[in-house]
Amino acid sequence: MPLPPVDETYLLDVLTNLLNTPSPTGYTDNAVDWTEKALAAFTQLQVQRTAKGALLATWQGSQPGAARALAVHLDTLGAMVKEILPSGRLRLTNLGGLNWSSVECEACTIFTADGRTYRGSLMPDKASAHVHGASATEEKREPATMEVRLDARVLDSEETRNLGIEVGDFVAFDPRLEVVNGFIRSRYLDDKACAACMLAAIKALQDAGLTPVRTSHFFFSVFEEVGHGASAGIPGDIDELVVVDMAAIGEGQASDEYHVTICVKDSTGPYHHGLSQCLRNLAEQHKIPFKVDIYPYYGSDGGALLRAGVDAAVALIGPGVDASHSYERTHMDALLATTRWIMAYLLT
Repeated sequence: MPLPPVDETYLLDVLTNLLNTPSPTGYTDNAVDWTEKALAAFTQLQVQRTAKGALLATWQGSQPGAARALAVHLDTLGAMVKEILPSGRLRLTNLGGLNWSSVECEACTIFTADGRTYRGSLMPDKASAHVHGASATEEKREPATMEVRLDARVLDSEETRNLGIEVGDFVAFDPRLEVVNGFIRSRYLDDKACAACMLAAIKALQDAGLTPVRTSHFFFSVFEEVGHGASAGIPGDIDELVVVDMAAIGEGQASDEYHVTICVKDSTGPYHHGLSQCLRNLAEQHKIPFKVDIYPYYGSDGGALLRAGVDAAVALIGPGVDASHSYERTHMDALLATTRWIMAYLLT
């Protein structure tokens, strides 16, 4: 049976909305709210929130048998306020594997505990070459040498605190999304690109009047970037989990921006060979262009599930994303291939 067509406009609209909804890990309710509303359009799904704040959507299968799950994550890299400096500027602590040099001079939003927001930019503390000379370029970019310059009239820590800003406030960096010639360039494609693919796959099946063969749980985790996203919340009736997360591109890697990739090994070890082989066979059957790759400095929600002791086969697929954990880029071809692979799995 041929796969149904993917609504490309819907896929891109979902991705745009998610990328423009800040969700640094630990501060994800707005992205979860948006996704929950999107899922409500699919009448076949039963949707609930977990105690940790993740989303779980279940679609009853057409045939009996053990359930299966697919997982993406809505949380992203980001930061929190670590210290308010005597100058009124902010020192930060990173959330997840943030590359500090990748957000140098980037605009950001600070979210206060009482619901206010402020704008600013992350600057080196020796930003001016006219003042600091060679130090402006030679100083290492790390938490101790970076500070948020607030777009507010503050000259000391007391004035900053009077705005309601305090230690522990969350900070989100602008995604800087742009769509050009089929390329999507933005921060946080990891993993909002895959969340968009999952929603587009669900829509394509419902629009075509199709149902997954087996009961399927769609899990949108919110703590993946800090390692425990899928450690709880996925029902225990599954025997398979397919994680949908970005594929890393770079020297020594097979992945590129135009294909979906199946990862057969990452920093936690090999993924389940049998399930990976099943997915490869499906891709070949449906002529889905894919690559096979290994990521030495990579972990996923699959590892979190297995460390939690769940007895399930786990595999990982996802679109090729250039410059992971930096200013990322992918292509619509990779997103469409990913979406079609999700559908092929659900219909098998």
